[in-house]
Amino acid sequence: MLKTVLRAFGLVFLAEMGDKTQLSTLALAASAGSATSHPRLAVFAGAAAALCATSAIAALCGGWLAGHVSQRWIDGASGALFLAFGAVAIRAAILGGGAR
Repeated sequence: MLKTVLRAFGLVFLAEMGDKTQLSTLALAASAGSATSHPRLAVFAGAAAALCATSAIAALCGGWLAGHVSQRWIDGASGALFLAFGAVAIRAAILGGGAR
């Protein structure tokens, strides 16, 4: 079980490092001391609770999928979604439709 916990931690930690959620949390915490001050502990608690909630939903849905859909279909759908997201990101970068 510890191996699974460490694997999940490592994958989520690496996937979340530098992503828009982390940057949003950073920006919210950085506003501490401004007119719209947000206590850092409260920002951490809210962000941690949100990550826990989304991870719980993902784990529950993954468990349900594993019991109802073959691993081959799950792998294929995951791969197709990653390719689609990548194609959209590349298209946006080429056409200049990215966030500004």
